[in-house]
Amino acid sequence: MSSQPTKSNAAFHPVSSPDFLPLAQLQDLQLQRLKSTVQNAYDHVALFRQRMAERDLKPADVRSLKDLAKLPFTVKADLRDTYPFGLFASPMRDIVRLHASSGTTGKPIVVAYTHEDLLVWTNVMVRSFAACGLHQGDIIQNAYGYGLFTGGLGAHYGAEALGATVIPISGGNTQRQLMVMKDFGVTAICCTPSYFLHLLDQASELGVDIRKLPLRAGVFGAEPWTESMRRRIEVESGIKAYDIYGLSEIIGPGVAMECQCQAGPHIFEDHFYPEIIDPKTEKPLPDGEEGELVLTTLSKAAMPMIRYRTRDITALTAECCECGRNLRRIKRISRRSDDMFIIRGVNVYPSQIETALLRVEGTLPHYQIVLTREKELDNMEVMVEVTAEVFGDTVGALEALQARLGKSIETVAGVRANVRLVQPRTIQRSEGKAKRVVDQRKM
Repeated sequence: MSSQPTKSNAAFHPVSSPDFLPLAQLQDLQLQRLKSTVQNAYDHVALFRQRMAERDLKPADVRSLKDLAKLPFTVKADLRDTYPFGLFASPMRDIVRLHASSGTTGKPIVVAYTHEDLLVWTNVMVRSFAACGLHQGDIIQNAYGYGLFTGGLGAHYGAEALGATVIPISGGNTQRQLMVMKDFGVTAICCTPSYFLHLLDQASELGVDIRKLPLRAGVFGAEPWTESMRRRIEVESGIKAYDIYGLSEIIGPGVAMECQCQAGPHIFEDHFYPEIIDPKTEKPLPDGEEGELVLTTLSKAAMPMIRYRTRDITALTAECCECGRNLRRIKRISRRSDDMFIIRGVNVYPSQIETALLRVEGTLPHYQIVLTREKELDNMEVMVEVTAEVFGDTVGALEALQARLGKSIETVAGVRANVRLVQPRTIQRSEGKAKRVVDQRKM
């Protein structure tokens, strides 16, 4: 494991933290770093230099933060098209870490870090944990996956630098997760929200009452989740559930993090500059309007990302947070511009289905959407688990529940769906990101 941060870099001082910089000072820092990043990318990344030339732009044309809108976008396909090292701005002798995606939709995307990049990553993760009230002395169970996935090591280094005790348990082996949580006196856990729900299911089955354990906080990310799921987690476990946001292309986890006000993740704007654009027109939108999140790294040397289109749909909130941080927040990301599917001309997002299901008493937060096509007609079936008590009810009661769920889906998503009620633990559990949609349509 390389480039462990120094003790001096690890210290977190709330008063001097960039989280609380005055706006003018923050913007001066952003502009200084933006100019440096654009110059670095122009000098060392052929694709960026080519696209700048197509727009008749030079790094000197970036004179203010508003000039960012002139620059070309970067998209995920660019990382695959230049696989593996085509977007690197640093020579391999300066690269101390490589991570990569799973490659489930083609070649994996590869991301690189210099020693200084890892220090930045550690810094934002320290600030992330501190924002939700974690500190030296906490015992953090890190159930994000280690290896090429950025989640595990990102959280690990940040938690250690915070001064917390880290349990690098990674994902899987749910019974061991629960044993460690209980026996080691774990006070916080990092994992996907769907996996934590799976832990709750298993705990109930094994007679472990999570509410009686020292566990008080969960740092959940790596997949979209809803406010309804947050409420379910908090009610059933007694912990506070915090939303962390990140993506490998930018740095990994730690791009944004909720504070204890739980009013949306604060973006660490001194390192990641956010924009919201209309995904169709690609024009910038003002704070408060919903659109696609675009991020520019301001301090990443190995692989600068200029105007990276995340495909995540959200809005920026500039209003002051009660915590005192001056960093803008993003509204909870529960859908993406590219996970939408179309049923009979209606645009549908999995998050809409989840919201509809959780409005109805008796259902569990485990569901799967199956899309099929018969005689050129698209069909959507939603399998949803119900509690054992409900499943053992009368046929009439189950039919009534099916009808309520179908009505709720139609109200929220604007489309009819066949609802199939299944017993608890029927839908396969995921130790990472939950697979919500199974598209069996033959196009």
